[in-house]
Amino acid sequence: MSRGKSSNFQMFKSPIPPTHYLYTMTKKANSLIDETSPYLLQHAYNPVNWVPWSKEIFDRAKKEDKLILVSVGYSACHWCHVMEHESFEDEEVAELMNRHFICVKVDREERPDVDQVYMTAVQLMTQKGGWPLNCFTLPDGRPVFGGTYFPKEQWKHVLRSLEHTYRNDRQRTLEYAHALADGVKNSELIEKPVTGVHFSEEKLHELVLRWSRNFDRMEGGGTRAPKFPLPNNLDFLLYYAVRFQDQKVKDHVELTLDKMAMGGIYDQIGGGFARYSVDMLWKVPHFEKMLYDNAQLLHTYANAYKVFGKALYKRVVYQTISWMERELLSKEGALFSALDADSEGEEGKFYCWNENELKATLGIELDWVKRFYSIDQQGFWEEQDAHILLRRISDETWMKQEGISSEDFENKLQQINQALLDERSHRVRPGTDTKKLTSWNAMAVKGLCSAYSVFREEEFLHLAEKIMRWLESKQIDDQGMLYRSSDEKGKKIPGFLEDYVHTSEAFMAMYSATFDAEWLFKAQKLADRSLHLFGDPESQMCFFTAAETELIARKMELNDNVIPSGNSVMANLLFELGHYLGNSEFIARSSQMLANIYDGMEQYGSGYSNWGILLLKQTGPFMQLVISGEESKNQADHWSQKYFPDVLLAVKGREDLPLTEGKGRGAELSFYLCVDGACSLPCDSAEETMRAIQQNRHATDSYS
Repeated sequence: MSRGKSSNFQMFKSPIPPTHYLYTMTKKANSLIDETSPYLLQHAYNPVNWVPWSKEIFDRAKKEDKLILVSVGYSACHWCHVMEHESFEDEEVAELMNRHFICVKVDREERPDVDQVYMTAVQLMTQKGGWPLNCFTLPDGRPVFGGTYFPKEQWKHVLRSLEHTYRNDRQRTLEYAHALADGVKNSELIEKPVTGVHFSEEKLHELVLRWSRNFDRMEGGGTRAPKFPLPNNLDFLLYYAVRFQDQKVKDHVELTLDKMAMGGIYDQIGGGFARYSVDMLWKVPHFEKMLYDNAQLLHTYANAYKVFGKALYKRVVYQTISWMERELLSKEGALFSALDADSEGEEGKFYCWNENELKATLGIELDWVKRFYSIDQQGFWEEQDAHILLRRISDETWMKQEGISSEDFENKLQQINQALLDERSHRVRPGTDTKKLTSWNAMAVKGLCSAYSVFREEEFLHLAEKIMRWLESKQIDDQGMLYRSSDEKGKKIPGFLEDYVHTSEAFMAMYSATFDAEWLFKAQKLADRSLHLFGDPESQMCFFTAAETELIARKMELNDNVIPSGNSVMANLLFELGHYLGNSEFIARSSQMLANIYDGMEQYGSGYSNWGILLLKQTGPFMQLVISGEESKNQADHWSQKYFPDVLLAVKGREDLPLTEGKGRGAELSFYLCVDGACSLPCDSAEETMRAIQQNRHATDSYS
């Protein structure tokens, strides 16, 4: 299942009127009015007696002997808005819901633990999932029925049928709930460690071979719609292609990155990617923009620039960071979560253009823009009688066709984009989800640090530092407890595994950008706390939630999706931290975690891509390069601009790491290359060090 994937993918012109939020002036608020989540507040004036998720709902349900409806969504979810308008704002439907059910609204981005349990239940029942997620449970929380979007009449039928079955066939309901709860508990669960595993490159080759059968050789990505930008998939495939010199896989990565950046899924004038395209062409996006997508894609495109050197990729990184600062940055220094797909009751209205609007804005440049941004049948969106800005001609082909230099092209494109952006700023904006989530902000720090390492723009590092100050001052308390979110009313949601591991990765990314050892010690401290809170001492895996939970199951997140699983992030984190800090226990635990999921991962490569990155590190030479001397920082900055996923870079600074101890010859520039715990004698030549890296790669059959 893909994140945010609805069970309905036909194009939909929303019936929600522009006055949708004005009706609240005459309505009575429900219990959600005291919440701060924009999604929950959207439902605060529904006639449904919504209550927020809490432990108390179960006591109330038992006392009243009612089923619980757990309805999960998020503020930028288009189909969530549709179901709200059709059903949850309807007095007749609300009366049915209020009379027979305890109705609970959940923001899935605040409470991914709740979403995870009931999404698993719905997938077991229906073999599909998405949002809105509507799952009915017994008073003790065990699920009995669920689905995603329901049209109004079908929803009313579901409500009546469930109530009748619960009252008149209680035993069958209880038996089904018991079986389903067992299924939820046992899905994605590893109870015992797997032993005797030998990591093999053949596993990687088989994984990619199977995966490649579904490569779209014309448009990139996979061979089905909708198409999601999956950053971690691309990160793995790029690493694999470079390591094994696989030109076909490398070409696929480049094609996918090109098509995404030139397609309608990318905001050509404002930067940032939408969540997915509904078609095979990356043309018509589901227009919501999520922080977690764009944070990860910064890292992906920055790394791709190291390999391919394309100005297009650099432009994507710069534009996307500008969008983050312009439209997501809060006064506290954190980034908001998302922008809605809809404005003025229509999906995509904010982003699309007709020819008259373009002519009024651009004048004599209209012809250039019509040809460049496909203001023709290719860019035409029939549903809205407007055009989605997209491209079909590469930078190089366009410059050759127009007979202009790259400098003139970049200047003209920037001027035109700015004119369109200025004009668009006068439109009614999509809503902003102003939640500030720890894990998503931590991903943004990693993306910004990756961009900084390539392009050396101080502004990128300053933004990363600003977010880190917020994380450290607002999201981590004096006892080292990390919070997923916190708001102005003092509500704090404890962090989940996802929050801890991505924040640890952010600390490690800050080290890679600054080479200040303090960041690594902070990463270690948080990793230790993560293992204490979430670690399973038996299997060596990690649960998504801490031990104390009101949920029916304590889940292990194993499969990688649009966001990689918490366990795969932890395993990669422990592997790299272990090498930085000389922590053999971290390295051993990372290996055990990989061994636990090793069997069968080749069957579904895209669902194990972050595990695949770890397998690439485990099976190839994974090197550590220590640079010391007066020029060490400058040299390290230079090395950071190269694509070396198999080399961990460290600088000997004022504070030693275990990796840098005993290395250095005073002010003299020195390079130490370490493999499998053994380090070379100091070398004073970057060129010789590069040759040594290549020799280590050639020592296996991996590189040619």
